[in-house]
Amino acid sequence: MENWNERLLSFIAESPTAFHACRNLAKRLAAEGYTELREQDAWDLKKGGRYFVRRNASALIAFRIPEGEWKGFLMMAAHADSPSFKIKEHAAVPTAGMYTRLNVEKYGGMICASWLDRPLSVAGRAIVREGEKISAKLLNVDRDLLLIPHVAIHMDRSANDGKKFDPNTDMLPLFGDAAAAEKFDALIADTLGVRQEDVLAKDLFLYPRTPGTVWGAAEEYISSPRLDDLQCVFGCTEGFLRAAEGTSLPVLCVFDNEEVGSGTKQGAGSTFLQDVLARTAESLGADLRRCLASSFLISADNAHAVHPNHPEYADRNDRPEMNKGIVIKYNANQRYTTDAVSAAAFAELCKKAGVPTQRFTNRADLPGGSTLGNISTAHVSVDSVDIGLAQLAMHSAYETAGARDTEYLIRAAESFYVARFLREEDGISLL
Repeated sequence: MENWNERLLSFIAESPTAFHACRNLAKRLAAEGYTELREQDAWDLKKGGRYFVRRNASALIAFRIPEGEWKGFLMMAAHADSPSFKIKEHAAVPTAGMYTRLNVEKYGGMICASWLDRPLSVAGRAIVREGEKISAKLLNVDRDLLLIPHVAIHMDRSANDGKKFDPNTDMLPLFGDAAAAEKFDALIADTLGVRQEDVLAKDLFLYPRTPGTVWGAAEEYISSPRLDDLQCVFGCTEGFLRAAEGTSLPVLCVFDNEEVGSGTKQGAGSTFLQDVLARTAESLGADLRRCLASSFLISADNAHAVHPNHPEYADRNDRPEMNKGIVIKYNANQRYTTDAVSAAAFAELCKKAGVPTQRFTNRADLPGGSTLGNISTAHVSVDSVDIGLAQLAMHSAYETAGARDTEYLIRAAESFYVARFLREEDGISLL
């Protein structure tokens, strides 16, 4: 029996940024016989071929071509980024004549308090001069390096009274004493193994060093940084790789920048998916528009479980629980793409796979955020359902989910990728 939690936590630990997650997925796909394509090259796709393509080194789409006739695309989409703090290019901030902090800004909507008083480090991408060219290199300092300290309650008696954090003041991480002001850029160059003057630009982020763990009375919970959305990235990938060949073309999509609206060249709001599907259909002599009519997209991004201390925040009827299966997400204003047709089709698929499902809707007076589905389908118009795995403390530096739910997603993805969805006038035929 696979130890999915151990493998998930290992994947998360090795993926402190979207760049690292994308690299790790590329390595896994290459080991499984997938060939990397480049967008600037001509594509000569073959039946039975396995392929993947990266954009910006932080987003990836993988697919494989069936040996026989195929009727449409079966797509699952998740995202590799998580809320964090991006380090500004001019990083060192001398403070009070005795400290050095780093100059950062918020990336996404995190729970600021969860980042305080815990060891942090730095990872990301640097652009380096190598002779006559410039190259992108990933880096991970991979040691306890920084910390954002709370103000003692003796000095701030409002600390437990709904404290508001100013990201320009309260969330700057402590790097060292006053002598450390000149050390950060040198540390980055040393980690990369290059001269400091050859580091031209950087995309660097803070990440929590607290390792993931399985816990609870019956070890029923899993906690880790970045469960949203690397848990879905992992589950979709494993299901994609385990699935047998069907009569549709399977596609795995891992986007970047979901936490800041997806409106980048590597986000779900870009043409990345549309470009890959169009080029695939063209290379195989297929009509993309006809293929999309028999296609289906699952947007996988974690969902809110009922909170043990605040159950009143959940809807009165739709109350997801951890370890009770995949959550189908609904929203009347189409922040989620789920409709009656797509929800029924997905629920029937899960039922056949022996995977339980449950429903999520926001309380009518607590509007939630959007995710990948409605953004992706603005470019690729297909039937789509938004799903996720129930979790607590979404957008915290350390999140919690059900220890059994990752396997449910893997099993659902494995079954999905061998199914066939045929759009009818009055619904969908699930074959």
